[in-house]
Amino acid sequence: MSEFPTLAGQLLVAMPQLDDPHIENTVTLICAHNEEEAMGVTINRPMELTHGEVFSGMDGFDEVPADELDGRKHREPVLNGGPVSPERGFILHADAGDYEATLRISEEIYLSMSRDAMTAMYRAGGPAGSVMILGYAGWEAAQLESEILANAWLTVPATHRLVFDTPYEARWDRAAKALGVTRAQLSGPAGHA
Repeated sequence: MSEFPTLAGQLLVAMPQLDDPHIENTVTLICAHNEEEAMGVTINRPMELTHGEVFSGMDGFDEVPADELDGRKHREPVLNGGPVSPERGFILHADAGDYEATLRISEEIYLSMSRDAMTAMYRAGGPAGSVMILGYAGWEAAQLESEILANAWLTVPATHRLVFDTPYEARWDRAAKALGVTRAQLSGPAGHA
C-alpha cells in the first residue's frame, strides 16, 4: 500500500482567473492533508484588526507589565486565515517552542492553537516570526485534489522566506515566481496540456 501524497507544507497559489472572494489572489499554507480532509491558512490577507486589539479582548492579557510586552508585535495586523470558523485563532510561527497544541508543518513552520502560544506571543520574546490568524480554509476528501486538477491552484513548497519574511502584498507574486511564472503568464483561459 502506498503512502498518501500529502500537500502539507505546500503553498496554494490561487490562479488569477478565480473570482471567488474567499480565494481570489490568495496564498494558502496547507497545514494538514490526508485522505479525509485538508486544512490550511491564508497568509496574505491582513485584516484591519491588530494583534493588540485581539489581546485586549481576552481575559488575563491585561495583567502583564508593560515592559514585558512586544509593542511592535501588538501593532501588526491579524491575518484572515479563511472562511471557516473565523472566530478561531491560530499562531503561525518559525520555532518549535514547547506549546500544548502545536502542529509541525515543516522544519521551519509551525501552527499553534493553544493559550500558552498566545501568551508567549503577547510577551516580548514570543515565538519567532509569529503572526496571529483568525479562521482557516478546509476541504473535504478529494476536494483539494480535484481543485488542483481543475487548475484552480498552483502548488509551491512553503519556505520561511515566503511565509514570514515576504510582505503580505508580495506573497502571491513571489510564490508564483518560485515556480518560474508571473501573473501575466497565468492570466487568460486555463487548460490542460
